[in-house]
Order: sequence, then structure tokens, then C-alpha cells
Amino acid sequence: MGELGREYDGGYAEYALVPNPLLMPITTTLPWDVLAALPETYLTAQGALDTLAATRGRLLIRGGTSSVGLAAASIAAAHGVEIAATTRRPDKADALRAAGVDHVLLDPGGSLAASVHALWPGGPDHVLDLVGANTAVDSLSLVRRTGTVCVAGSLSGWVIPDLEPIAMIPSGTKLTAFHSDTLKGSTPALQRIVREVEAGAYRPNVDRVFGLEDIAAAHRYMENDRATGKLVVLP
Repeated sequence: MGELGREYDGGYAEYALVPNPLLMPITTTLPWDVLAALPETYLTAQGALDTLAATRGRLLIRGGTSSVGLAAASIAAAHGVEIAATTRRPDKADALRAAGVDHVLLDPGGSLAASVHALWPGGPDHVLDLVGANTAVDSLSLVRRTGTVCVAGSLSGWVIPDLEPIAMIPSGTKLTAFHSDTLKGSTPALQRIVREVEAGAYRPNVDRVFGLEDIAAAHRYMENDRATGKLVVLP
């Protein structure tokens, strides 16, 4: 969190010097591999869901098998939200269901209009778009009128090409975004997440744990799209 590894060096270090406001002292009984999977994924997911006010209704998660997508599903499911999530790979459907997803939608790489409107003719109340720039406009066409789309991922880039707000954002529909930097140093938010995980309400998906000496293997594993959930590297 707080741009560690970008704005500040130390992402792969055993020790790092960072500004005090980025530190989040918490109390927990969780093991390191589970705890390490929470700040970037669960804080981002929680912040995005709070931005959407997605505590009830129907939620579509685009990019559902990303680590943030699985975290968002776990959080939303704990609040009783009806969830649909997308994946490009049928073999990852079980992981989505285990995270609390009610409806798994295969993403053909284009518009999701047919599959989403077959499930929810009026559209979802909220769309959490973790794919980002390339799918944001399609997400705006899927959400119900007066619903909200939150872009909180950049898997397809940062810039929405040729954005024409009047033409692309239906009247009454809201487009917003969330960046994890908003919650940097947010000890109460992280402590709340930790307590929910300890209580079993949230179910972190740690795909695999690597030692620091195996960091190259961890990158190969990730870049070959083998992970479903969070990869953790421990010293």
C-alpha cells in the first residue's frame, strides 16, 4: 500500500524504510501468509465496494478471478449481496463459487450484454470493473439506470479511449473510480478486515506461497496466468 515498490523502494526487501503515515499497526492471530494477502487486495476491494455502496442488491464483478475480484466477492457475499462475476476460463469457475459468487459468467472478450441481461434483465445495481479502460464503457451500458460503475483496476490500461461522457454515460448512471492510495495508513479499515477474516466471514484466497529466493519462479507462475487468487512471497 502507499505505492511501496513504485514511489518508495523496498517491495522485495526484507526491510524497508517508509514514511510513518504508511504504517498500519494491527492486532491479529493470522499467520503471515494470510496476513500478507490482505492489505493490497482486501483494502482495495473494501474501498471499491464502499464507493459503490454495494451492501445490498445485485453486483457484477468484471475480472472476478483477479485477487481483488475474489476479495470483493468474499466481502460482498458476507453482506448478502447477489453476485455475478466474469472469467475468461471455465476452469476457474469453482474458485469464484468458493469465494461466494452466485453466477459465473464466461467473458468472451467483447460485450457482456447478452449474458448479463439474460441473468438480470434490468441490469445489476453495481458494477465493479477490475478490467478497466477497455471495458468501462460496456459496463456503463450494463448497469441499471441510476446504478453505479466503479473502475478500480487497470488490467487493460489506464485511459478510456475516445471517452465521450454525454454519449457513453447513460443519463442518471454514475461512473466513479477507486485507488488504493485513498486508504493508505488506514489502520481501522485494515483491522476491521482482519477481524472478519479471523471470524471466518471473509475467505482470503491464497493461491500459492513462495520463498523470497524463488521470486523468479513466482513471476513466471503469475505471468503464465496460473494463479487464481493471491501469490504471497515470504522471506
